[in-house]
Amino acid sequence: MYNIALCDDKGTELDKMEAMLNSYQEKHEEYEFQVERFTSAEEMLRRVRGDEYNPDLLLTDIYMGKKSGIEAAEELRNMGSDCRIIFLSVSREHAMEAFDVYASHYLVKPVSQGKFFTAMDMLLKDIKEERKRYLILQTKGRINRVALRDILYLEAQKRCQQVYLADGETLTLRMTMTSLFEILSEYQEFVKVGAAYIINLIHVESLNAQEIRIDNGDAVHLPRGAYQVFREQYFDFYCKD
Repeated sequence: MYNIALCDDKGTELDKMEAMLNSYQEKHEEYEFQVERFTSAEEMLRRVRGDEYNPDLLLTDIYMGKKSGIEAAEELRNMGSDCRIIFLSVSREHAMEAFDVYASHYLVKPVSQGKFFTAMDMLLKDIKEERKRYLILQTKGRINRVALRDILYLEAQKRCQQVYLADGETLTLRMTMTSLFEILSEYQEFVKVGAAYIINLIHVESLNAQEIRIDNGDAVHLPRGAYQVFREQYFDFYCKD
């Protein structure tokens, strides 16, 4: 699933963007898009600030109402977002500014299908590779790009989840443990232990029937009956062919 934000203050331009995306998806059935439309930069930024929303890709006009697409991109970057950005504009005037906010592409309207498809091919390939190495986690007021190797373990605490990182930082997420494990389960180094923990096996220093010792010195208590299953997962991970 790829979350794509479309931002333009003209409905007809949003329709054109969405139509190009639909044409692209028809030729690439392996991709699934979740598209959201925004009629102003302010509306899009409110959505990012207020919800667990960080688009993988933003397609945006530059000339819009009170806040331009360039200004919106600057705010996204200041919030920690590393989403890919494609600017679509009637002018080349702001091309240098666009790359100052690490835009991936700057397409001049009217945008040809060929140029748009080429840009999408490159971006989706990059995002796919990036997803193998990083997670995007949203904490209160900030979007964090976290390398998988830096996650030690996760712990459920009431309605929040604590993510413990190798540099000593702890992130607090308002997500369910189930939702987090759905994301992490595709990576073989992450295993669920009881209802409260997800452990990165790479950082397990030792274990016994009572606890798992993490390589930062933390100890994670093993719930009753969990030792044998976890032990097998640990040996499978390190002793697989």
